[in-house]
Amino acid sequence: MSAKEHNEWQTNMLALIEKHGWYGMSVFDPKGERPDFSYSIGFTKTLSAPEFIVFGLNRELRHSMLWEVFRQIGAGAVPEEGKRWSDLLEGFDCVGREAIRSDLFEEYSTSADWFWRDQGHEGHPRVFQIVWPGALGGLFPWEEGCDQAVIESQDALWLPYKTSH
Repeated sequence: MSAKEHNEWQTNMLALIEKHGWYGMSVFDPKGERPDFSYSIGFTKTLSAPEFIVFGLNRELRHSMLWEVFRQIGAGAVPEEGKRWSDLLEGFDCVGREAIRSDLFEEYSTSADWFWRDQGHEGHPRVFQIVWPGALGGLFPWEEGCDQAVIESQDALWLPYKTSH
């Protein structure tokens, strides 16, 4: 992306945050080596709340889940570690986990971090991951017996990042 295209993209993103209260960034790996994900940009400004990220599932569903979190926070819900979020997925609750991985802002929430700093803040914004359960058994990735596909579809940003040696 050229510098001009990047500036136009940032201007468009800022306009959409002003209009809707937030912007949804969707990221996909063309090589298919990592799960696709979407994250919010602007919850910090509009709601004075953390940003949110969700992996796997299809893009439209991820965006819908972020919209529902936005609505619930706007209605008074308070994000906290382990909070159950209803009405994001039909028939299942999701769980909010605080993202703490050291590579969060380099690999995942880069534009949310840029926006945070552009708004005059130092450091990084808080980010919560919306974690969804498997359809069979309703188990989450940290629960014994969870389907491996569910685990592999959601990078565990709530855990410290470990490099393999």
